[in-house]
Amino acid sequence: MTNGVFEPAVPKLLVIDDSELIHRLLRVRLQHERIEILSAESASEGLRMARALHPEVVLLDIEMDEMDGFEVLSRLKSDPETQQIAVIFISATGDTMDRVRGLDLGAVDFISKPFEVVELKARVRSALRMQHLFRMLEQKAQIDGLSGLWNRRYFEQRLQQEVSEAIRHKQPVSLLMCDLDRFKRINDQYGHPLGDAVIERMAQILSSGRTSDIACRYGGEEFGVILPNTDLREAAEVAERHRIAIEAQVWPESPSLVVTASFGACDLESVQGPPSPEALVACADAALYQAKARGRNCVQLFGREGTSPRREQGSESKPSA
Repeated sequence: MTNGVFEPAVPKLLVIDDSELIHRLLRVRLQHERIEILSAESASEGLRMARALHPEVVLLDIEMDEMDGFEVLSRLKSDPETQQIAVIFISATGDTMDRVRGLDLGAVDFISKPFEVVELKARVRSALRMQHLFRMLEQKAQIDGLSGLWNRRYFEQRLQQEVSEAIRHKQPVSLLMCDLDRFKRINDQYGHPLGDAVIERMAQILSSGRTSDIACRYGGEEFGVILPNTDLREAAEVAERHRIAIEAQVWPESPSLVVTASFGACDLESVQGPPSPEALVACADAALYQAKARGRNCVQLFGREGTSPRREQGSESKPSA
């Protein structure tokens, strides 16, 4: 994992078929392919595994006793957790209407039994390539163009995931909200190109910390950093390191410039009321507002004293951001 980017080492292929013979046959036929083959011998088990393991591709039999493949496909495509998985139907019949119905429901391909080995491998590879391209496009849509960080859309999705995991496993999770101080003054006095450079440098600093931290551009000059498995004390230490690094930056284009940032920190335990991503953002935002009120260029913990004192530069010759 790097700054919240997860890539499976080996693509996963989930086979949902109630015939043990088919599972053995597919393992033999695909043994030399660079894929991890997962097996589910019932429709309900297949749905559970698809939701839990997020395979790239599902090979789905149409004729099953518990639930037919069309119903399984409908459930996969109606669930946000599994709707992006590529599904290839497999069937002993070559009925054209079955193919049409499956494609209409969202299947990407159709393979007839008995399998032709070359065709089987080619269709699986094609589905994997399509998934790889889809995920590249999806990831690109979640990256902020200027900073190179994850954007707000990804931030909201990932925070939901991390909060759910923290609650489920009873682990800490913290959030930093940070804002460049007086950023409008930089744009007005030094020009937007330097303002863009400040945003880029801020992004580099926030993403150069711990590999588990997830830095995102929340909007404008505001950033969010999700800190999995991190309590409030540790979050304060991370924020203070970032704050010091930002203030220490030298700007050869404008030697008089000093850029500072304010940080608000909150962990899930500090949230008032039921824990949720929205509550965590609200608490971190409230702490950020307090940091601004204290004089900027400091770290404020939600409901507690800040970890760093006011240190904002106030002279006209070296304005802060």
